Amino acid sequence: MLLVNFDSHTQKKMWITDLFNLFFPRLCNACGTILIKGEKIICLHCLYKLPKTNFHKHMDNPISRVFWGRVDIHSATAFLFFSKGGKVQKLMHKLKYNGNQETGKRLGYLFGNELVNSEIYSDVNIIIPVPLHKSKLKKRGYNQSDSISEGISKAMNIEFTNTSLVKIERTETQTRKSRYNRWKNVRGKFRIMNANELEGKHILLVDDVLTTGATLESCAQTLMEIPNVRISIATLAYALV
Repeated sequence: MLLVNFDSHTQKKMWITDLFNLFFPRLCNACGTILIKGEKIICLHCLYKLPKTNFHKHMDNPISRVFWGRVDIHSATAFLFFSKGGKVQKLMHKLKYNGNQETGKRLGYLFGNELVNSEIYSDVNIIIPVPLHKSKLKKRGYNQSDSISEGISKAMNIEFTNTSLVKIERTETQTRKSRYNRWKNVRGKFRIMNANELEGKHILLVDDVLTTGATLESCAQTLMEIPNVRISIATLAYALV
């Protein structure tokens, strides 16, 4: 029989944690059920049911086709399918509008575990999230793409920076705009801050959800100004239309 001895401090900490969870149980961000020990942010049942795309295994996929003829990227992928009323929408809503950044980090980490085992993305050098304009960032208090990037970075053990690419002009909301008007709305609105440090890198450009791809296209075009750079795109979700 294996006997495990805990010191009084550890026992007290475990007791306090159990008591806290009794009165303030941790809930799954996807389905709302109480999380058990070992579960983090999302319950095991919901993790198993996540609608993964597996696009990271293939150079030619619906995400990469979005950018054909628009910008010369190396590859593109998305982690999950996004459908109205589904669990992914609930997770994304908590991340984007409720400020639950731990959800982004957790999903980003799961995504990163997929990417690090893909030959297509295994040589990525640096991760850059799609930036918000400073006024919007100040108002919201966070950028959801930062938390996703942080999770991916941890899983892949590579650097991420949210200061290399900045949005220099605030734009109107992209909601309800056509694909062309979305592209026009964000064209020329981004700037590279340290191009010399990114020369020759394989950059992973990260965003939360792909719809038309206009914002990602504009960011990628800006980053393509860096000599000898390769750009890959990764979004947490792909909106089914």
